[in-house]
Amino acid sequence: MAEFSAEVFQNEFLSDGGTDVHAIVSVTCTGAGAAGAGAAASLSGTADGVGGGQVAEIVAVDTSGSMQGRNMEAAKHAAAVAVDQIPDGTLFAIIGGSHVATRIFPYPNARVPMVAMEPGARNEAKRAISTMSASGGTAISTWLRLADDLFATVPAAQKHLILLTDGKNESEPSMHLDRMITDVTGHFQCDARGVGDRWVVEELRKISTALLGTVDLIARPEDIAEDFAALVRKSMARGVADVDLRVWAPQGSQVLFVKQVAPEVDDLTSRRTEVNPLTSGFPTGAWADETRDYHVAVRVAAKPVGSEQLAARVQVAVGGEVQASGLVKAKWSDDSTLTARISPEVAHYTGQAELASAIQEGLAAKASGDEATATVKLGRAVQLAAETGNDEATSRLRKIVEVENEEEGTVRLKRNTAKLDEMALDTASTKTTRVRRA
Repeated sequence: MAEFSAEVFQNEFLSDGGTDVHAIVSVTCTGAGAAGAGAAASLSGTADGVGGGQVAEIVAVDTSGSMQGRNMEAAKHAAAVAVDQIPDGTLFAIIGGSHVATRIFPYPNARVPMVAMEPGARNEAKRAISTMSASGGTAISTWLRLADDLFATVPAAQKHLILLTDGKNESEPSMHLDRMITDVTGHFQCDARGVGDRWVVEELRKISTALLGTVDLIARPEDIAEDFAALVRKSMARGVADVDLRVWAPQGSQVLFVKQVAPEVDDLTSRRTEVNPLTSGFPTGAWADETRDYHVAVRVAAKPVGSEQLAARVQVAVGGEVQASGLVKAKWSDDSTLTARISPEVAHYTGQAELASAIQEGLAAKASGDEATATVKLGRAVQLAAETGNDEATSRLRKIVEVENEEEGTVRLKRNTAKLDEMALDTASTKTTRVRRA
């Protein structure tokens, strides 16, 4: 059985008149097991072949005209590799996406929308994948709609979509995609991948952020299969679904924000749901054996020096049942040696979140031709990457800028940088390094 624990890192002391309390809450899950474990046992032997497993997996592959050639062949191979990684008993389907979405497997004339994985289904799925061909435009909202419709037919607690494209969403207005993202949020998780340099990072980031997944670049078609296999393995390792982070704050206080800050930056604030008048819930998706860190900020009413109070109670709830909790405290003091201290954890992750913003804003400015803003933002990113020990970000930044002074963030934009290098920096901007603890 999975177990959760929570550990709080903060400076509890506020100066006279202070109101804002910041804490890093580190949540660890152990004994999660695997999502696919025991799935085969859930096969009920019904005539339609649909089992009662608690896991559902869909792979959606771009089949638009731009995928012709190496990309299409590599994507077909990758989808077949992904099928091999899906454990028996897992409910699954394959989608081909262009300006319309098509269910590739189960076959369009099949009377069931998803089937449980078993050797025969695996072989037929690969056969169906081999027939995919590239044509048409790109309307990703239709892919998400079909995935949502398929997931809605199965009794699975954990639902995961892998989405691959090589181009931008050009066959529909952007508001159609935005509306569809809103419609399907909370229904399933989605990891989005772009191959090559013709897709738009921000488009896929909107999808993956709303659907509690990741976005990444696959620079070469021959790398798609390895990435797909890793995504399926990661999905199948998540043995605990429906996990919420809950934040209780006292009457009259305000939860300023809740952000995941490791292993990636993800602002959860806008996903708030009300548990009760004093408690907010923030969905975190499914978990494997892992640790995630969250930055919680609460504004409380100032109290006289010498006072102390509970500023927040942070809980981990699985299926509505609280499994772990941590306390965020506030103590008012006139001792500047206490109030001036900054928690190393809070400082580190505040820098990491600023780093992600500086990279994204700098690249956006560069793309729009605003070199002055791009230089300032990317220079600040270089400075923050060095301060927080994010060596991967430093390495990627050096492909975009010439660094004159790392400590001061003095840089010059490089000319004729490779678009793939810029996209790699953008997609990796939200990946963080953990704070180094003694």
